[in-house]
Amino acid sequence: MQKNIAPAAINALKEALTNIYWYRKELRSFIANTISDPSILSRINWDDLKRNIVTLLVDYLAHHQDIYQNDLLKLMSEVCRIKDFSHLSRLEDGPKKAQKAKESVEALRKLLSIHEDILDEQKKIEARRKVAYENSLKNEGIRHNLEDIHKKISTLVCSKDHQNRGYQLEKIILELFNLFDLDPKASFRIAGEQIDGAFTFENCDYLFEGKWQTTPVGIEDLDAFAGKLSRKLKTTLGLFLSINGFSEDAVKAHSTGSRVMILMDGADLMAVIEGRIDLIELLLRKRRHASQTGSIYMRVNEIL
Repeated sequence: MQKNIAPAAINALKEALTNIYWYRKELRSFIANTISDPSILSRINWDDLKRNIVTLLVDYLAHHQDIYQNDLLKLMSEVCRIKDFSHLSRLEDGPKKAQKAKESVEALRKLLSIHEDILDEQKKIEARRKVAYENSLKNEGIRHNLEDIHKKISTLVCSKDHQNRGYQLEKIILELFNLFDLDPKASFRIAGEQIDGAFTFENCDYLFEGKWQTTPVGIEDLDAFAGKLSRKLKTTLGLFLSINGFSEDAVKAHSTGSRVMILMDGADLMAVIEGRIDLIELLLRKRRHASQTGSIYMRVNEIL
């Protein structure tokens, strides 16, 4: 029989979620980047009071722990990882707001510790998935596919046909997403809008954008991608791959407010292709980092 999370911990989660973000759009971004089924967000009136939003969300998850206990634990764990409250300190009466948030997070942290058995089981599930991936790399077919993708990327590095290189990158990413069972869709056009691709990850729909240019992607390209995302369902997120990285200004601009995308660069891609990290693990860590810190750009050398 499944062991449920204690009511006291549920209430502590409500209090902490209410306090850690002052603006509802930041709270929404945090939740969307944490839970595995963002369709839950469509059940909420985001124009309501923040405490009402949190109560509705957490109560729904708590009343359906047979389905959403993992999401509850993710929310609790990610809230407990927050240690920087400077975003609150800058507000009017900020020090008091920051102190209140810090105290509510600490209260949740103490109550979460009594659920170590449930957390241990989640860690075991994650460890089993990692072992399964490592075993899959021993499979001749998987290894051969990754080696084939590596050869294609290496060939494109020397290509002077930049337009064709971008097109071939889309095909390679589609092949990679297929290899990791991400249910990818090839590039398509909607009402004059070009979409490089789409995929499904942890019950959430993602749009994909890929760029292979000589300079880091700037704020204009991220603005354009954010615009595409804004015209889709609010539960849709984005993955932007830039082989040569992103400008610092672009990352900063889109790591504030409503964070709707995560970023991936050429080093991330090569780490996956070379079998040094599972693509699923990479996406999980990037999304978790965005949820925890607000930064949408976590480099692979921060993980490995």
